[in-house]
Amino acid sequence: FKMSKYNFCCRGLLYKSCSFMSHSSPTPTPQTAEGPETLRFRLSGFPRKHNEGRIEVFYKGEWGTICDDDFSLANAHVLCRQLGFVSATGWAHSAKYGKGTGKIWLDNVQCSGSERSVSVCKSRGWGNSDCTHDEDAGVICKDERLPGYVDSNVIEVLVDENKVEEVRLRPVFTIATKRMPVTEGVVEVKNKDGWAQICDNGWTPKNSRVVCGMMGFPHEKKVNKNFYKLYAERQKNHFLVHSVACLGTEVHLAACPLEFNYGNATESCPGGMPAVVSCVPGPLYAQSTAMRKKLKMQSTVRLKGGAKYGEGRVEVLKGSEWGTICDDRWNLLSASVVCRELGFGSAKEALTGARMGQGLGPIYMNEVQCTGHERSLWNCRYKNITAEDCKHTEDASLRCNVPYMVELPLTPRGRSRYEGRVEVLRTETNETLRWGLICGEGWGTEEAMVVCRQLGLGYANHGLQETWYWDSSNVTEMVMSGVKCTGDEMSLSQCQHHRTVNCQKAAARFSAGVICSETASDLVLNAPLVQQTTYIEDRPLHMLYCAAEEDCLSKSAAKANWPYGHRRLLRFSSQIHNIGRADFRPKAGRHSWVWHACHGHYHSMDIFTHYDLMSANGTKVAEGHKASFCLEDTDCDEGVSKRYECANFGEQGITVGCWDLYRHDIDCQWIDITDVKPGNYILQVVINPNYEVAESDFTNNAMKCNCKYDGHRIWVHNCHIGDAFSEEAEKKFEKYPGQLNNQIS
Repeated sequence: FKMSKYNFCCRGLLYKSCSFMSHSSPTPTPQTAEGPETLRFRLSGFPRKHNEGRIEVFYKGEWGTICDDDFSLANAHVLCRQLGFVSATGWAHSAKYGKGTGKIWLDNVQCSGSERSVSVCKSRGWGNSDCTHDEDAGVICKDERLPGYVDSNVIEVLVDENKVEEVRLRPVFTIATKRMPVTEGVVEVKNKDGWAQICDNGWTPKNSRVVCGMMGFPHEKKVNKNFYKLYAERQKNHFLVHSVACLGTEVHLAACPLEFNYGNATESCPGGMPAVVSCVPGPLYAQSTAMRKKLKMQSTVRLKGGAKYGEGRVEVLKGSEWGTICDDRWNLLSASVVCRELGFGSAKEALTGARMGQGLGPIYMNEVQCTGHERSLWNCRYKNITAEDCKHTEDASLRCNVPYMVELPLTPRGRSRYEGRVEVLRTETNETLRWGLICGEGWGTEEAMVVCRQLGLGYANHGLQETWYWDSSNVTEMVMSGVKCTGDEMSLSQCQHHRTVNCQKAAARFSAGVICSETASDLVLNAPLVQQTTYIEDRPLHMLYCAAEEDCLSKSAAKANWPYGHRRLLRFSSQIHNIGRADFRPKAGRHSWVWHACHGHYHSMDIFTHYDLMSANGTKVAEGHKASFCLEDTDCDEGVSKRYECANFGEQGITVGCWDLYRHDIDCQWIDITDVKPGNYILQVVINPNYEVAESDFTNNAMKCNCKYDGHRIWVHNCHIGDAFSEEAEKKFEKYPGQLNNQIS
């Protein structure tokens, strides 16, 4: 079946399944005239989440509702499946999500629950109803998608796109056309006949604010109209719209009251001219260095876990610790306040149900209600969280409108749009365009992360240095080499690279490639558990042969008088959670796993975790590591099933919602501190340190603790994930007595 681009999908409380029979029930008949492919479904209403709401059906060119007479859970099952969910958990009667408008398309619907479409269930017939919109039915779907079903799970604004399909700012001066992003120009709207202008009579800053928000900019500014009057007089303008009356909080111009021209559109703007808007870019997109520096200022709101700039899980800073917000009542008005606060435009999607992954730590806000004019999310109305209110499965997230940037066009060519050889379009000094390849030498995950983000293809699964198996393009010339990215750049052009191409393997087969993914894992360490389980053990050498074989002891152990003597070990438990949206799987396939007879299992990764003890000057004084890991699901959240087990050469990985536990009493779960002198140190644990496997967020892969060692005992405190504290709190942590920094030299 065909789904609307405005599909609304469900979640929520389980309501008692009861039916209010206010009308007589005629004998229903099956409706088979319309197949499921001709119908579209969405969830609407307020307040609601992405998997609950008033059920609406698009039939014969019009959206309508379903009456709650004879409604049942079986009906809800059929409708939820048509919305792309596996089943229903409940339904709602009496316009629980507000009254709809337009037709009431179906009444007295009676499904068995197994039908492929509500169109084949028994009912009065299409458009035959004796109900009012006070009886509109709603459904609550199980928050689990059907396999292979692709949908963004968003709560979006409803706009009449038959009137306004697209909006753009068209620059009219030569210098403006070459500058990215475009921040000023004539406002043009697109309808079925093409692009047209808006009359500026009565145009207000509130209208400009809405347009700027759509273009990805947080604020509007005044325009010098004199520059544009002469231009407008020379043009033949087609005014599609002659009046706009926005409140300034709308996220789309089409959501504002608009008056359209239906007569002679070229003469329908007496004394006026085309509306012109000028926008203020956020710090990230500013031309000046001074504006960009503002981006580094301490903010109390941030986005985490997104694949692109301007999207992610919303996190807020309270005191010195970051936390999330609950998705109850989360909507586009509140999301837009966050987007503008962070220097982007208005919000285009307000997502619920931890769609950008689950956060850690506290949940600070619930039922956030913004008017849309607030300068910060903290200025909005909200409720404080109580223990029973929310879980991290309800973390709110969003996607903002961001400026359109065309700095370095890229094209991946492979088996699907998510993978392939990277081809770049470069402008030569003589202004000619030149298609070309990137040298694969030194190409890795960080570079692939930038490419996947720039292409809008999500996260980087792999950065490939050889692409001979995609050799189907006629592009063979290398135009870039020596590319080195940190992974945070907005585009590949911001990464370091050679001024002139220098590539040892210049053949096309050795060009750079990427494999991208819409979702990724996200591993985090349970920091409190490390703090609770840390202790010192003096372990006899005769019990450390396996550990020595796996290189889990310090270098001085090789000179010891085996099997006599002992090693002093700093031991602790590691509980590694996958809170992302994809399972964490080893990069290497089974064929390259290594069997370790001493410990009796296959190792699937060369380096999975670094354990380091660092001194005041930032140098490592002792280290431990998991040279390779047996990855498996030790335990999972409620409702999540284990999928990976190392035994019997089983599949390895960590399922979303599960964790892999390495107890303090197993081999190699330690740092050998035999040679460490008493003093103040930092214990650091880094998961997936070489970025071998794609993750949605690498900033939470490191965990740090303050340590005090007196030669006999050790005290560990302030254990926290690397991005859990504010910058000020992190600086205080680093200035712990005797401590200068935590950088490894």
